[in-house]
Amino acid sequence: MLQAAEEYPEVAFALLNGGTDTPEKATNGNVTSLLPDSQQVGWIAGALAGLMTETGTIAFIGGMELDTTQGKYAGYAEAAAYVGEQEGKTVTTLDIVYSNSFSAADKGIEFAKAMMDEGADVFFGDASAVDSGARQAIDEANAASGSVKVYDIAQPSDLLGQNECIICSQVTDNASLVGLCMEAVQNDSFGGEVIYGTMQNGVLSAGAISDLVPAEKQEKYQSYLDQMMDGTFMQ
Repeated sequence: MLQAAEEYPEVAFALLNGGTDTPEKATNGNVTSLLPDSQQVGWIAGALAGLMTETGTIAFIGGMELDTTQGKYAGYAEAAAYVGEQEGKTVTTLDIVYSNSFSAADKGIEFAKAMMDEGADVFFGDASAVDSGARQAIDEANAASGSVKVYDIAQPSDLLGQNECIICSQVTDNASLVGLCMEAVQNDSFGGEVIYGTMQNGVLSAGAISDLVPAEKQEKYQSYLDQMMDGTFMQ
């Protein structure tokens, strides 16, 4: 990307999920990185985790040790702790574990089993197929217990109902993110920056909520999402 941007200075380049430092490396200042706001991604999942956990212990699985993954984990942990406190309980997030892969489903199974043994009853992750392995392990544990007691909050590509344990998902609208990029091009302000997708600019949102989430908790969750939208969450 950087080599092509240097060879074609008149072309505006956008890198979806690019590095935060990529634009400054572009010689001609014609590269922009497009990134979902990782803290808000974590908040969307963490608020629901804080509402749904019964054990007070939740978990997060990472693929690679990326800044964006660490941002999602931090947002997830802080939102869950805050919502738990509002609900009169203490919520602790287990230390993040990394598979160093996005395709090792067996690692997801291994991690989820170990974290459930530590009491985790709500999961979130940033590890693609590794997350799928974790959901498989969660579904198997729930089937063995006879009811769904351990939950997963999925990433954007995971459709609700794919696994019984999924109670909601965080959604990233990449088309809207590219749209923000095109607006910058049209305004002649494109290049040399990071454009973040947020709830406020329509890139981030929560997906459909499973019936496993009681109606009163769905209402509370929506109120927390509204706070995230208007900037009052955790204020």
